[in-house]
Amino acid sequence: MISKPPFLRQCFTWLVGATLSLALSSAWAQPNTQPFTLAGWSKPISEITQVLAEPELKHFQEKGLELNYLPGTGGGDALRNLLSGQADIAFTDPGSFFAALDQGADLIAVYDIYPQNVFNVVTLANSPIHSAADLKGKKIGVYSLASGTRQNLQILLNQVGLNEDDVEIIVTGLLNFAPLMQSRVDATAATDTGLLVAKYRGLHDPKVIEIKDYLNYSSDLFVVRASDFETKKDVIQQFLLAYQNSTQWMIEHPEQAAQLAVTYALDGQDKQLNQQIIEARNRSSVSELTQQHGLGTLDIASLQKAADTYYELGLIQNPLDLSQYTYTELLSE
Repeated sequence: MISKPPFLRQCFTWLVGATLSLALSSAWAQPNTQPFTLAGWSKPISEITQVLAEPELKHFQEKGLELNYLPGTGGGDALRNLLSGQADIAFTDPGSFFAALDQGADLIAVYDIYPQNVFNVVTLANSPIHSAADLKGKKIGVYSLASGTRQNLQILLNQVGLNEDDVEIIVTGLLNFAPLMQSRVDATAATDTGLLVAKYRGLHDPKVIEIKDYLNYSSDLFVVRASDFETKKDVIQQFLLAYQNSTQWMIEHPEQAAQLAVTYALDGQDKQLNQQIIEARNRSSVSELTQQHGLGTLDIASLQKAADTYYELGLIQNPLDLSQYTYTELLSE
């Protein structure tokens, strides 16, 4: 995943996304279907090929929906597009969700898109860093100070009794592996797909500290307005069933999805890399809980632990009771 700015921090940047959404809407329009807009955190990228390739796959059309994808520039952007009425559901990260709730937004999480934490901290093969505790006193790169890479680094440090005062944070931007390879930082905070791209471009035998080994909680959620949850429950349910089906399809057909990404994803020019990214996302879509109860099952306990940690770190100002802002039964009803 790419760094996600926090909720209500940036001005609206929806014009380009809305234009693309209208284009996709026209291309995907089908008779006897109901328009339904998904606000994404990203541009159309390969890891969401099962959504972008709807004109061919028709998973949403089969559920009576005319799916429109509204691109964004982070999880906070997706929530702004949802709250402003431009979208029916948001594809966002827990940090942005927690921040929105902290500021009074009336939202409900209804589906766990990626129950696995996809963030990590990466060092070079010859680094003396072997575990999170070894990060003390080191220079660590992050995408930005408002990114998920920084937030998850803070969580990692917290889990081993450290904080940001114990390390030196260096803002590296999205091309954060270049400073690592040039030894300008000792380690860099990234995501699984970011690491895949870096390895594909020449990063050899890196050491990887998986944040999920310290605190494993969702990387992305589907979130709706509480008011819509009451009035549009049936159509939200149909969307979630369609997304569940599309994800199961991509899990079973990663090579076909990689080929479709060449056509539909902005970053999809390289089929081999597409497949690696898609397979990484497929792995992050499943967990012990989803294997028992189905794709999308929310793990309230892990989300609560994450929200408590965000509060402890000062990332949100008020404690949150996640049982009030989640609904776990929609897919089973």
